[in-house]
Amino acid sequence: MRDRDITLNGQDFHLREWGDPARPRLLFLHGFPEYGGAWADLAGRLGDGFHCVAPDQRGYGRSYAPGDVESYKVSHLVGDMVALIEEIGGPVTVVGHDWGAAVAYGLAIGRPDLVSRLIILNGVHPGPFQAALATGGAQAEASQYMRSLRREGSEDRLAADGYARLLGLFAEGMDMSWMTPDRQADYIAEWSRPGRLTGMVNWYRATPIVVPEPGRSLDLPPLSTDRFRVAMPHLLIWGLGDRALLPEATAGLEAYCDDLTRVDVPEADHWIVHQAPDRVAAIIRDWLER
Repeated sequence: MRDRDITLNGQDFHLREWGDPARPRLLFLHGFPEYGGAWADLAGRLGDGFHCVAPDQRGYGRSYAPGDVESYKVSHLVGDMVALIEEIGGPVTVVGHDWGAAVAYGLAIGRPDLVSRLIILNGVHPGPFQAALATGGAQAEASQYMRSLRREGSEDRLAADGYARLLGLFAEGMDMSWMTPDRQADYIAEWSRPGRLTGMVNWYRATPIVVPEPGRSLDLPPLSTDRFRVAMPHLLIWGLGDRALLPEATAGLEAYCDDLTRVDVPEADHWIVHQAPDRVAAIIRDWLER
């Protein structure tokens, strides 16, 4: 693994890279509350055949972390990765997890010229996700943490007592056997960088996604399947034990995609990247080689 800093749109970003830059490129986009180093197990298994690039996204780790909510609108988050792909050379295969999936879908929808293939691991397209939330059912109940994170001062509550609440949110209902003491120390070191926790929760504050109270439905029109189209080959890998994102959050995804392949992994949950890196690497390699 190699670390380096790069300037994108006049701001500093940190990258981790595995494999030969001459090989086909995979761009890995992490979610909350992780950072680029979270991809080490998976990228390390794919570095023999691919050039794997994992940035700390805006607000995370050693990358640019503005303090205002406006700076975390999806257009800015996607713009960062557009600049990165243009800098390292594209088009690329984009791999996204959790919030990284939102940016990956934004790239695929808004700049399909830069995305040759799209791979999502337990992440959601805005169309099916908002539709699932709007019913006020199980997904709305599972997503109440988003409402909590949007509240003023949530970063202070998450940081209190050695990040006890953030670690608890990370682990809620999930298999955390992969979180060794050394790995936890690495995460806490990244969360502790000045302004980073505010940047991380500002992703939730800036999103237009509406999360109703459980049992309260919303009358929202569906997002356009033309405007939010995923035209390139798309692989969705889903850990069935996920308690934060439920299967209903992907219902109807096929209507937005020209070429969708779905692979379920029963033994994994939301943290599938850490729990089943061998299985995930094999799925990705097989799909890319077809």
